[in-house]
Amino acid sequence: MEALNNLRKEYSLKSLSKKDVADSPFKQFEIWLNEAIESQVLEPNAMTLATSTFDGKPSVRVVLLKQFSESGLSFFSNYESRKAKQLLQNPYAALAFYWPELERQVRIEGKVRKATETESDEYFKTRPKGSKIGAWASPQSAVIPNRRYLEKLHADFEEEFKGRQIKRPQNWGGYVLEPTLFEFWQGRPNRLHDRIQYVLVNGVWNIERLAP
Repeated sequence: MEALNNLRKEYSLKSLSKKDVADSPFKQFEIWLNEAIESQVLEPNAMTLATSTFDGKPSVRVVLLKQFSESGLSFFSNYESRKAKQLLQNPYAALAFYWPELERQVRIEGKVRKATETESDEYFKTRPKGSKIGAWASPQSAVIPNRRYLEKLHADFEEEFKGRQIKRPQNWGGYVLEPTLFEFWQGRPNRLHDRIQYVLVNGVWNIERLAP
């Protein structure tokens, strides 16, 4: 489409240099995430998750960051979903956060492990009742005949758990991406964007500037 060729935005809000960033990429990410939250960015914890099969066929979707520390970034899913099956084949994955209101994005790469049973149980307790039931009801990524089938499953589980504590299903829980690379991108005029990369080498984070 010709109109797409004319879609352009000039970035000019802020800049980013090596001397401005924190020594730790985890601290730098925390700073930027807090700024996104304070700026009331829509879904500041939404992140694109890329996984692939053992032979390199990629798949991508948006998930929500639910926990974050120097141990890694956590998200939760059905262990029988497409992403789960791919992570079994290839545990390496990539994340991307995009905050257009701040003209920023963050890329993160690393290896993914399953969260512990305790970590998954503790998070599940914080979920709203409807989401808890949804975890039981949805055969995530499986082909289903129609919407009514899904709603019937949800209603059946609502009835089953009526007046009872809803425990975490064993096929649902957390994943933790343990980073080996962070890239912080700040939009700049004339497409000369600032890109600062942290790479983990022998336990030390090296900070580098990349060409836009």
